[in-house]
Amino acid sequence: MKKQFKSESKRLLDLMINSIYTNKDIFLRELISNSSDALDKLYFNSFTDKKLKVDKDKLEINIKVNEENRTITISDNGIGMNKEELENNLGTIAKSGSLAFKEANSDKETIDIIGQFGVGFYSAFMVSDKITVISKSNDDKAYMWTSEGADGYTISETEKENIGTDIILHIKNDTDEVKYSDYLTEFKIRNLVKIYSDYIRYPIKMEVSVDDKKEQQVLNSMIPLWKKNKNEVKEDELNNFYIDKYYDYEKPLKVIQSSVEGLTSYKSLLFIPSHAPFDYYTKDYEKGLSLYSNGVLIMDKCSELLPDYFSFVKGVVDSEDISLNISRELLQSTKSVSIIAKNIETKIKKELEEMLEKDRDNYIKFFNAFGSQLKFGVYNNYGMDKDKLKDLLLFYSSVSKKLITLKEYINNMKKDQEFIYYASGNSVDAIDNLPQVEKVKDKGYEILYFTDYLDEFAINALMEYENKKFINVSSDELDIDDEQEKEKTNKLNEECKELLNEMKELLNVTDVKFTSRLKNHPVCLTTKGNISIEMEKVINAMPTDEKVNAQTVLEINENHPIANKMKDLYKTDKKEFEKYTKILYSEARLIEGLPLDNPSEISNLICEVISK
Repeated sequence: MKKQFKSESKRLLDLMINSIYTNKDIFLRELISNSSDALDKLYFNSFTDKKLKVDKDKLEINIKVNEENRTITISDNGIGMNKEELENNLGTIAKSGSLAFKEANSDKETIDIIGQFGVGFYSAFMVSDKITVISKSNDDKAYMWTSEGADGYTISETEKENIGTDIILHIKNDTDEVKYSDYLTEFKIRNLVKIYSDYIRYPIKMEVSVDDKKEQQVLNSMIPLWKKNKNEVKEDELNNFYIDKYYDYEKPLKVIQSSVEGLTSYKSLLFIPSHAPFDYYTKDYEKGLSLYSNGVLIMDKCSELLPDYFSFVKGVVDSEDISLNISRELLQSTKSVSIIAKNIETKIKKELEEMLEKDRDNYIKFFNAFGSQLKFGVYNNYGMDKDKLKDLLLFYSSVSKKLITLKEYINNMKKDQEFIYYASGNSVDAIDNLPQVEKVKDKGYEILYFTDYLDEFAINALMEYENKKFINVSSDELDIDDEQEKEKTNKLNEECKELLNEMKELLNVTDVKFTSRLKNHPVCLTTKGNISIEMEKVINAMPTDEKVNAQTVLEINENHPIANKMKDLYKTDKKEFEKYTKILYSEARLIEGLPLDNPSEISNLICEVISK
């Protein structure tokens, strides 16, 4: 006689199959996890029930595929179910025998149950149109539960020699959208076990074809590396695991193993790659760690476990404290995940700091690959994480021409130095040859060379380091002259006010002035405000409609012969004065790597001037 499901309707079952579980492949994971629970229960009960004689080495899960009959059978020699348990556990959607068993034995530290919610079993209806369960507990009789979906189920007495459970799925016929026959292939079953259930602690066996013969093989490896003691795992094992799992061709730069006990306990195995994946800096890259619960894969890339600035980290996290909701694909308790994520973030940061201190060469290799991500983390989210990352940043030094930290720069500062000086450009050599750099170096100040377009954005987010503000040597606000030099320059600019204003109007720049900041170069461009010339280049190169213009200032070296030349021309030949003004401004733009609006005109003017 067909019975109706006690608590839910066809609508709920349809919702569960079609909405909660969007990935059909997970049905096998759910059934294998249930079998693993049944084996756990049997082994646990054998300690108190003398009737149960259990050889732990013989506990196993078996998978059989019959292509002709379109069936998959998942069998275990676990605790089994009697009629009442079949009724309660399978006749009521969302009723979980595993959860009830765990709650009843919550005081036992040894119990470790994977399946805690009673809907995983029903995910099998995504791929099958009929499910038969044959089960025998320690009682004498065996029973068969059969259902074709939400219309109901039947339970009848049957024959079964040994205790345990057989779940027989009749696989659906193929449709235009889904080829269900794939689930009847050895390759597909192997693949699903490897992906989702590789670390189930009992052997998962299947009869496979080997040299035209059939033989039983264990499909899962059972014991994951991260559950072994550190001294039991060789470096080659870790490297090979990383290379195989993440399809890399190089071993990782660093391996981070953790075993944490506390309110939320977990084990993790993390890897810092030696180079960036080909798609790392593209929108296609997905961050995240593989999340396991007692060796069962829950989520291949759990993005919540990593902040964006550590998105380069690969690895796995396995926790028995993560509660899962009915789909087992969404996390019910974000608190546990948040705790793990916070611990992992702290651990990664600590390991990077240690690498920076004790293994500088490898840290530089890491920074060359992923430094841009750290800089992005500094200014992203309005600089919320800048204090976490600032000591991990490296910049080229004008003194050593090597990468140094901000702390190292501070330690090298002159006693009377008020600011941290920096300059931006395409390369160290290009920056080193900037006109604005000369005098700052002559004063004995070290300059940070920003060769990455993200450097200046990150520094603007930091604003200061150990109470020392950053200042661009190309900024109009730079002030390294002594009082006597300032007085002389101010006097000259006042005397030549009309000349400078005429140049300003001709060029349409923010300002033009004489300066003492230059040593050998005749001119340079500086900027007012927060947008530098390099930032202008970066923002305007982005594929957006947002365009900015730096407030440029043309500065003329007051000690260069060109200064007197401009003064003479202003008095004697205004046409020549205009030509020289345009040429000087174009020269300053070229030094900064900026384009000329009228290159043909400037070329003609230069030829005209030098031919005289």
